[in-house]
Amino acid sequence: MATVRLDSVEKIYDNGYHAIHDLDLDIQDKEFLVLVGPSGCGKSTALRMMAGLESISGGELLIGGRLVNDVEPKDRDIAMVFQNYALYPHMSVYDNIGFALKLAKVPKDEIDDRVRKASKILELDSYLDRKPGLLSGGQRQRVAMGRAIVRQPAAFLMDEPLSNLDAKLRVQMRAEISALQRELAVTTIYVTHDQVEAMTMGDRVAVLKDGYLQQVDTPQNLYDRPANVFVAAFIGSPSMNLFEADLSLNDAGGTVRIGEQTLSFGSEVLDARPALRAYDGKTLIVGMRPEDFEDATMVSDDRTGRRLDSIVRLTEALGSEIMVHFNIDASKVDAGDPDAVEEAPDSANAVGRFSPRSRVRMGEPVSIVVATENLHFFDIAGRHAIWA
Repeated sequence: MATVRLDSVEKIYDNGYHAIHDLDLDIQDKEFLVLVGPSGCGKSTALRMMAGLESISGGELLIGGRLVNDVEPKDRDIAMVFQNYALYPHMSVYDNIGFALKLAKVPKDEIDDRVRKASKILELDSYLDRKPGLLSGGQRQRVAMGRAIVRQPAAFLMDEPLSNLDAKLRVQMRAEISALQRELAVTTIYVTHDQVEAMTMGDRVAVLKDGYLQQVDTPQNLYDRPANVFVAAFIGSPSMNLFEADLSLNDAGGTVRIGEQTLSFGSEVLDARPALRAYDGKTLIVGMRPEDFEDATMVSDDRTGRRLDSIVRLTEALGSEIMVHFNIDASKVDAGDPDAVEEAPDSANAVGRFSPRSRVRMGEPVSIVVATENLHFFDIAGRHAIWA
């Protein structure tokens, strides 16, 4: 087992493109760390540098405390699982799993023992004589995992291993990979563009954008205390609703004016974010999670000053909840996600996660209660979160 450390790692290609900027990461022994971000953010490049498949332009990479900047991939004591499985179609499952051991001239008895132990863990015992072409996508991914497991590496590196699977199988396989990692207790660095995958699998999640590390923390802390506007919008589905707003403070707490409407919040918000006091009378960015909106008819107390009025533009009934799309008369903030779908000028600019018992209807007025104690605040210039 091993730690993996990236100390001010840089990647600059020959054409001058700067893919990774001053990346600092400390991955602990047995930790499951997920690298997540939009397309082109540098997450796969970072992983390939750890694997030795990309050269490092600057900084240091240490695996198990050993500097490996110039060490060949085969000598780094890592195993990589790729997006496309990279199985040999003419070989059986047994031979695919054991091929790396055969190349390393491991004794046949030991190869057989390791292959059969791995196949048992992955429930591949009955498929060892089959060729990859006769397997499902999930089974082929298990074979790729088995090939990594038998090498008994210090660390697993996984580059979007589930992206070729259908949605239902991805859910199943991410649970299996998480359970397997805990059972084997091997340091694992996992790359994905899917933030749901990142949140459900990682002990910690590192969010990248444009080659810069934005934040690294536990999934819950990323969700509850995003460091900036990009992380706030990227982590969470549907995304956080972000608008420009004017802040006014008073003895009871304060208000934010969003377009033509005003929301009140209590002193607990200021207690949790003392730095907010410096923004009194200023424009900032306010963020509201979809689950912090609710149909006012479903709320028993009055919640005076904590309501927004709008018109329902679209509803999506999902059984356990209703996604309600509506408009807020305010400037919506672009979080900077290059993968975000560009919205039509007349489309809804906010979404709420309502109770399934709500009776809201498309085209009808709606009064929305906001859990203002959960508001998020960001500096409009620096786009960083306002806390202490």
